[in-house]
Formats: sequence, C-alpha cells, structure tokens
Amino acid sequence: MEVQDKLMINDIIKDSLNNSISYNEYRDLVVNLVAVNSTTGNKKTEALANYTMLNDRRMKRWDKTVKLSEETKTAIESYNKKVTWLVITESWCGDAAHIMPIIHKVAELNDNIDFRIVLRDGNDALMNEFLTNGGRAIPKLIMIDKSSNEVVNTFGPRPTVAIDMVNNYKAKHGKLTPEFKEDLQRWYNKDKGQSTIQDLVKLLG
Repeated sequence: MEVQDKLMINDIIKDSLNNSISYNEYRDLVVNLVAVNSTTGNKKTEALANYTMLNDRRMKRWDKTVKLSEETKTAIESYNKKVTWLVITESWCGDAAHIMPIIHKVAELNDNIDFRIVLRDGNDALMNEFLTNGGRAIPKLIMIDKSSNEVVNTFGPRPTVAIDMVNNYKAKHGKLTPEFKEDLQRWYNKDKGQSTIQDLVKLLG
C-alpha cells in the first residue's frame, strides 16, 4: 500500500474514532430508538424500525446468555498488545444483533482491547475502505494496532462458517431467499456465538 494511501486511511479511522461510541452507549441508543419506533441509518422505514426492535431483544438475550469456555477465556486474557476493535454497524442489521454482544463479551475480558462502534451511514469514507466483495456489508470489525495506528486485521460481516453458508447458497440459487435468511437466524441461535468467538480468538492470533 502506498504511504499516501496509508495516511489517508489513518485519517479516516481517526475521524471515525472521534465519532465512535462504546458498546453500552450503543445499547442505550438502540433501546431509545425502540421506544420511539425508529432506527439508525439514513432510511427510516417501518420495516427497519421493526428489525431494530427485534435486534434489541436478540442483543438483550445474548448479553445474558453467551458463554465462553475457560480455555477461550485464558487465550483472550493472555493477549498483550493494545488494539482497538472499531466496528461499523446499524441497529437494523440482523447479523450484527447476533455478533455485537459476542464482540463485547470477548473485549470485556482484556483491557488491551478497546471496543468502539460507529454507524455505517454516518461514516461513508470508512465503510468505503472496508467493503466486502464490493458491498457495504456490516457488521465489519477493523482491528487497529494502537502503537502504530495500522490496520492489522478485519472480521465480518459474519463468522467464517456463516460466510461459507451464504456464499454456497448464493452460488447455487443466485440470491438469498427469505427462507434462507430464516435458516441463518436459526443457525445463529443454535451456534450460540461459538463460531464468532473462535474467529475473534484467531483474530488475536
């Protein structure tokens, strides 16, 4: 990557971090939006407001029920580099509702991991630097080394297992159907966040 490009990305990330919020602030935001039947993002539709309401319930459940094995906890707690996990999301995103609480649980175990959140539609420049196959897919986690300010890794918009499921289905059927999306939600519930946890542990190396 050209030095000029790196400097530009660093500036974009710095601006986004200045506008970022914590997970607890994000949860409060979603709860407040549900209370007024609204949503994050540029589009304010009834459907998206309903997704936000559904996702609030999902996050509430995962905040209480997600479990990590002792081996996984030890691996996370032993990570000794200072990093920021900057996540791009929106309240209406179904995948994010299953993933954000898991990221929070992992980050909570290690003070070296600073978990910050920005909204996609308010951070176009950042989103455009971290597209997935040319699309603005979320949630997207950008892992930044605090000492060098360099991007060292990314995760998202889904755990690896779910990405493979989606890609295989698209290859076979051309697009994702409502039936597949329901199957994917059932998979998240059955998986209980374990695939996301595994991917995040790999992210830490």
